[in-house]
Amino acid sequence: MDQISSLSELLAEQKASSYIEIPGVKSRTFGQTTLSTTLPMSKLFAIYEVDLEVQRAIVPQNLSKMMDYIMLYLDHGQGIYFPGIILSARGAGEYDNSAKVYRLQAIEKLYVVDGQHRLAAFRRLMETLQSAMARAKDRREYDRMEEISAKLSKLYSFPMSTMIYLDINARQERQLFSDINKLPRKIGGNLAVLREQRRFYHVLASRLAEEAPVMKRIPVDMFTERGKGPEYLFSYHLLIEVLIGLFEGRLKSAARNNGYYFEEKEIEEHLKLASLYFESLLKYLPEPEKGELCWSENLQIALAMFFHDEVTKTGTFNKYALDHALKILPHIDWNAIYTGDEKDRLPRRSRIMKAYQFVRDFYDEHHLFLIRSDNDPYESGSEEDAS
Repeated sequence: MDQISSLSELLAEQKASSYIEIPGVKSRTFGQTTLSTTLPMSKLFAIYEVDLEVQRAIVPQNLSKMMDYIMLYLDHGQGIYFPGIILSARGAGEYDNSAKVYRLQAIEKLYVVDGQHRLAAFRRLMETLQSAMARAKDRREYDRMEEISAKLSKLYSFPMSTMIYLDINARQERQLFSDINKLPRKIGGNLAVLREQRRFYHVLASRLAEEAPVMKRIPVDMFTERGKGPEYLFSYHLLIEVLIGLFEGRLKSAARNNGYYFEEKEIEEHLKLASLYFESLLKYLPEPEKGELCWSENLQIALAMFFHDEVTKTGTFNKYALDHALKILPHIDWNAIYTGDEKDRLPRRSRIMKAYQFVRDFYDEHHLFLIRSDNDPYESGSEEDAS
């Protein structure tokens, strides 16, 4: 038997059946030879490797979010979108120009340049589902096995756009990784939130801004990337914050019900209540204008949180309690909320909570004397539910 002196000779001895074939088009990208293709995750699992000298460590929080995102597809069939994976061949494999196929030996690997977290999320889910399958098999839960098998099949066949650099070295890999992850700028807050149209309050805010006649008097910026344009009173992001304050009594960061899974009926019910709320604000507050403190961002969030407390005392959203509590608005001295330069100096959260507490204290102290009406059904004891 001839002596084998190199890895190349060893690979050459392997049978053709041990090749992994990757169909794709070879081209030149910015002076480098690349192969563009789309691969199922099952094939990607078999060919990629991570070099920690090029890649950063996995961030658990990012990995968890990405796994939740993929589960939208596995559990509910929702469309999910990923940028392509970028790999480096480091001299491995050969491209067959006539067949337009790139062939790798079974023991050869391609190294991840961009997409480590995406690949790790898919692999972690694969391992989780395989473990769940083994447990279901031990317990003879055949229906459960069928369900998990279907998810694994969807996971393995998920198509991922892939670009393979065939001729770059490790230094170029590190530079490419740096350019990809450092130079691009993420989209801004308002635009990023606007483009997220799966979560409950995002869908509700979009429907409210587009369909509710009352919002024609409260212009909402649906397109500006950051903040709001000069002709708008609300940003889209602020509208979501106000809705969370009204229906949960929380700031957006603490929202509990801004999930992905809900029924159209829930949107319709909340849409009616939100429209009623803004119609009532227009009834009791000055005309919406920039410069009116009561229509400012911090005050609007604070008011929404305060009215949540009042309308949910009976356990459900009580529209009569809302109308009763709103009658306090004309009596509030908005300029008394902040002293000195607090309106500009305090952190945003502190400004919101200071305004909330001011309205809360003022209402508790004065509402029995300031809100009196023989036609007020809430004062007469009616507690009919809006829902």
